Amino acid sequence: MTGSALWHGFADMSVVSRAEFVLTRGEGCRVWDDTGREYLDATAGLWFANVGHGRREIADAMAEQGARLAAYSSFGDIVVNTAARLADEVAALAPMPDARVFFTSGGSDSVDTAVKMVRRWTQLTAPDGATPRTTIAVLTHAYHGMHQGGTALAGIPANRDGVPDLDTDVIHLTHGDLEDAVARLDEAGEVAAVFAEPVTGAGGVRFAGEEFLLGLRKACAERGTLFVADEVITGFGRTGAWFGSELLGLEPDLVLCAKGLTSGYAPMGAVLASERVWAPFYAEGAGVWRHGYTYGAHAVAAAAGLANLAIMRDERLPEHVAEHAPLLHSSLAEALADVAAVTDVRTAPGYLAAVQLADPAAVEPAVHALRAHGVSTRGLAGGALQVSPPLVMTTDEITDLASRFAAALA
Repeated sequence: MTGSALWHGFADMSVVSRAEFVLTRGEGCRVWDDTGREYLDATAGLWFANVGHGRREIADAMAEQGARLAAYSSFGDIVVNTAARLADEVAALAPMPDARVFFTSGGSDSVDTAVKMVRRWTQLTAPDGATPRTTIAVLTHAYHGMHQGGTALAGIPANRDGVPDLDTDVIHLTHGDLEDAVARLDEAGEVAAVFAEPVTGAGGVRFAGEEFLLGLRKACAERGTLFVADEVITGFGRTGAWFGSELLGLEPDLVLCAKGLTSGYAPMGAVLASERVWAPFYAEGAGVWRHGYTYGAHAVAAAAGLANLAIMRDERLPEHVAEHAPLLHSSLAEALADVAAVTDVRTAPGYLAAVQLADPAAVEPAVHALRAHGVSTRGLAGGALQVSPPLVMTTDEITDLASRFAAALA
């Protein structure tokens, strides 16, 4: 072995242990390895570095908070003022009125929190004598994190391989096929909630379209089923709006977020709840909902979130993405049109795309070829390459990124 003692996630360690890709610093849309070589960051870390790398104002805010009060419990009636401020700011941005914010340590936490929240909500709201709903529906190709709940919901079969059935009360709806989705909901009977990503991310950057998503949302409303928008990837500007649900007019009952909430400067996620969901929990006699995390509402993470949101507002990053996303999409499509190794460039609203390879087994060689041309990216389910750069990526960087993809994959 020549690598470090780190056991990597989503990795074949027999290969990784022989040679790691070691990064040492980042600035804007670029990162540098331990040899000093520079790369355009095509993945924003892992869909999260929305404001770019090396933002001193976020680091300074975290240091100030850490010196003042780094963390404290948020159980019971306790909260650090910084976390309370962030909750108010996030609630004001939420794609539903009068939202409440339950902080977590990341996206997988947010998914599991929402699963438990949905099932507790059905218990609190079920008519007297009725059996509470428990079934949860998800879309094929979906990724909902890697905790127990999220693994059970996975629409990527490989993410469940070798894992016992953790939750059998889950059904799958065909991504993009509204008629099939509605039929499966009716076949299942009373479904508690549908979890849906406005854009499927790790499943290959797949956008089912506004008609499908609005139709699915309408079907949920008609059946008394909660609609849960998993915006861990699409939240905080990536689609050209603060939330993909806002862009598409989905008006969800719950929103899951993480990544762009702090731009990855600190681990933090959240579940945003509409009044329909939070009101029964807040009602007198509802009692204690026995759920929470040690680092939920973490003060240093909250300071990072406040500084991150301030940058996004000051630099109008959602508007920047909306303006420049067409160039990202067209540049990739034009540069790769005649590259035999590429069969498709899938795009979605905002800074989201996937370069589909003709040979899915060629993903790892393609990743290394791109590194040789100064691009850091990764493979997605189904043999595609991820393109989700920091939201600060400029016109020149977009065209440079596309030309490097073409040169590497040719």
